[in-house]
Amino acid sequence: MNRWWRGLAVAAGLLLVAGCGLESGGAVPLRVGPGSIGPVPELEGARIIVGSKDFTEQNILGYLIEFAMSAAGAEVRDLTNIQGSNSLRDAQLHGQIDVAYDYTGTGWINYLGKETPIPDEVGQFEAVREADLAAHGMVWTAMAPMNNTYALVTSSRTAEETGVRTLSDYAALIAKDPAAAATCVGTEFNVRQDGFPGLARKYNIDAGKVRKQIVQDAVVYQATADAKQCRFGSVAATDGRIPALNLVLLQDDQRFFPKYNAALVMRKSFADAHPQVATVLEPISERLTNEEITELNRQVDVEGREPAEVARDWMVAQGFVTAR
Repeated sequence: MNRWWRGLAVAAGLLLVAGCGLESGGAVPLRVGPGSIGPVPELEGARIIVGSKDFTEQNILGYLIEFAMSAAGAEVRDLTNIQGSNSLRDAQLHGQIDVAYDYTGTGWINYLGKETPIPDEVGQFEAVREADLAAHGMVWTAMAPMNNTYALVTSSRTAEETGVRTLSDYAALIAKDPAAAATCVGTEFNVRQDGFPGLARKYNIDAGKVRKQIVQDAVVYQATADAKQCRFGSVAATDGRIPALNLVLLQDDQRFFPKYNAALVMRKSFADAHPQVATVLEPISERLTNEEITELNRQVDVEGREPAEVARDWMVAQGFVTAR
């Protein structure tokens, strides 16, 4: 398939109009028909603008919403691929986007300014839901089991050679043989408190001993798999390149990393006007495990497929919609 749909999504996500913010978006890129999601009378003809951030997983999640709402009979507009969390959030707060998937950790730390994450997934979701509703009139609902948190990985070969399977093992290796634990970290992970600085404090890692290289996030995966430039690396836990490159996620045995479960986010006024939106989307969220979303991400990032195609085909395979 030609890549012009992705270009349209980028354009829709980034166009600004003076004094008004984001434009109203484009058409849904692929047509679908009813499956287990059929026409919902209350949503027939309802105008719903769907947004997402500008990376693979977020684009896929945005399209899942769009196809579900289209099958339910809504008039859907596509505003996926908006650059950055804060831009997506501002668009939602100002009514330019009606519904999107976002992450509980992002809501708690970035939007609400909390410094201490809650280690339990459900507890973190409930805390964000209550606080964001009270502070900003935003509704969080239909949390998915998928958790796109930060993580450290190593190659399967390095895991076998070193015996490192947990972050405590990784910390012990640094203390014993820093050269054996050379680590590539993304630029943001290197400075965020829910990244390497906080990780070092939690696991009592002597930062002065760490053989660390700061690289672009996209470089980390292959560099860690090759085990030449680095033997460990910082990643997003649901990235499709992890299984594709046979990388091993290190267990966060002291539960440092915040939870970043995906959940639906809507303004209260929109959620109150259209309660059927959450009802339709809840079964989709329930099936979004780490394994499922990682495979969808892999199809885009490794196989080069279009996010809209991947999302549509998954919805068809799950029986939610039919292809047209």
